[in-house]
Amino acid sequence: MAYYDAQVDPSAPNNSHSLMLELVGGGKRVLDLGCATGYLAQALTERGNRVSGVEFDPRAAEQARPLVERLVVGDLEAPATLEELAGETFDVLVFGDVLEHLRDPAEVLTRALTLLAPGGSVVVSIPNVGHGSLRLALLQGRWEYRQTGLLDHTHLRFFTRSSLDALLRRAGLVAVDVRPTTVDPLGSEVVVDAGALPADVVDWVRRQPGAYDYQYVLRAVRDDADGAVTAVVSEAARLAQELAAARAEAQEARRRAEAAEAGLAALTGTVTLRLLDRPRRLYAVARRGRGWLAGRRPPG
Repeated sequence: MAYYDAQVDPSAPNNSHSLMLELVGGGKRVLDLGCATGYLAQALTERGNRVSGVEFDPRAAEQARPLVERLVVGDLEAPATLEELAGETFDVLVFGDVLEHLRDPAEVLTRALTLLAPGGSVVVSIPNVGHGSLRLALLQGRWEYRQTGLLDHTHLRFFTRSSLDALLRRAGLVAVDVRPTTVDPLGSEVVVDAGALPADVVDWVRRQPGAYDYQYVLRAVRDDADGAVTAVVSEAARLAQELAAARAEAQEARRRAEAAEAGLAALTGTVTLRLLDRPRRLYAVARRGRGWLAGRRPPG
């Protein structure tokens, strides 16, 4: 994994760090897996959490060490790394942009759950490979790795919303709160030559589900044996989709109604003017006729 560092602004909107802080909350025992230089751990501590960390890169770990209560330096995919924390439990496990760097993220998630306290949760931030910019780039034959971003050159695994849900299920988890960060398909670091694409393709991609979702930031909990949590979450998702569809239909119906109303008003105005035009002309003729008759009337 690469050496990462960042500044965390808890008030920043549409930002994965601030969303993770919100999902973790305060007053918790937190394990930051892949804590890098400790920038997120520091922000979590400032919110009243007690934070420990695990980091692979020794240089980053040394920067994180004064910012956490306990630090384990090692590879998350090596079973011995998390065994150093055996006997401890945490209210929240945080995987902030980490799972996509692992060869077997489901195995690491499953192993980490042995450290999760009863009733605890897992907070994850992960990029969306289904973002509209990548869909458009692929239409132009592009898949270009970069130092950071959706196609970070150290990413080993790639996830859409559905494959992320599948990953969580493999580990016995279910997402109960999902908050995407959003970026316009033409507004990310991914190079797209929109002018070279067929007409309306960009607009079509923008209308597709998940096209604006740049990262998924979520809180997941253990699924119970009967799948009750999954059933509730699935029903909530279904109802949310129905609500979104109903709102979209209502918005479209309102747009059509407004257009029809405007068209009717324009047509009514035109017809009214035409209908009034002839009476006006007849009235003008009548007035001229009265004037002519008055001029020919004999004196009394």
